[in-house]
Amino acid sequence: MKRSLILLAALTFLCLVVSGAAAEMIERTVSRGPVEVFVRLEPSDPLIGDPILLQVEALAEDGVEVLMPEFGEALDRFLILDFAPSDSVASDGRNRLLQRYTLEPPSSGEHSIPPLLVEFVDRRPGAKPAPEGADAYEVLTERVDFTVQSVVPENAGDDLRPMPGRLSPHGFYGTSPWVIIGSVLLLLLVAAPFIYRRWVAREITRRQRSAYEVATSELAELLQWESHPTGDRIAAFYVSISGIVRRYLEDRFNLRSPELTTEEFLVIASRSPDLSAQLRDLLGDFLKQADLVKFAGVVPGPEQIDESVVAAQRFLEETRSADDASGAATSMERAA
Repeated sequence: MKRSLILLAALTFLCLVVSGAAAEMIERTVSRGPVEVFVRLEPSDPLIGDPILLQVEALAEDGVEVLMPEFGEALDRFLILDFAPSDSVASDGRNRLLQRYTLEPPSSGEHSIPPLLVEFVDRRPGAKPAPEGADAYEVLTERVDFTVQSVVPENAGDDLRPMPGRLSPHGFYGTSPWVIIGSVLLLLLVAAPFIYRRWVAREITRRQRSAYEVATSELAELLQWESHPTGDRIAAFYVSISGIVRRYLEDRFNLRSPELTTEEFLVIASRSPDLSAQLRDLLGDFLKQADLVKFAGVVPGPEQIDESVVAAQRFLEETRSADDASGAATSMERAA
């Protein structure tokens, strides 16, 4: 009976902790002149293992150029699971710039989001673009403090207890079915965050291993149907080949690029430890050449088109994973 009460109490406590984690968000606001900056964090009291959503939003009057914080600035103490910047127009007509981070704290306890720097240049008619002797105005956000809750109860002690008495002769089969169900649910709730992180890691690995095969297959199919495009087909060809390389980078190095410009994408790609300076230069030249064709109306000659194809093939070959390289060697041995 005593054991049953202990198990039910533990299950009740865990449910209270889980329900308490779904608290309201924390929001901090600071403004300067024509710019208003919001920092939002949710949930306010996360449980260890829960992802945290951080939003940095800037609202600016028309004619004001806003410079958002650099990717990952002051967030190196957290694991960045996802990053998505966006640019839109708010309902009141102001320009809206938003950065969304999904973070994972390294441990339970007290944590904080340090102050973040947002800069802006006032290009409105009659306005002073920047302070005297400076390039831009600065807006520094407030620090956001929060606590990551542990799955271990605060009143759990480590003191020694006397040896328990003799077990009941009924053993396990005398335990109430509800106690068994509660115990299973308790274990599932505790293990769920760890199972989820393991699944995410395996999914990322699977995507990385197959990225090379998918990209080389798509590139071979493109070259089979249109290896030497002419006229209006040249721009479409560059859209296709640059898309193949960008999708390969997303899966191979776990980057998120659909909403980014080429310059923004290259900044994030340059932070990958797997890309050498030579490979970054090769990628930058390839994507910039594609942008000139797609957006600036530049018409490349046959030699330039062949150079772009060779650059794409070389980048795929020199950045493929070790598993892809060993798989290709095995296929060649079998063919021999």
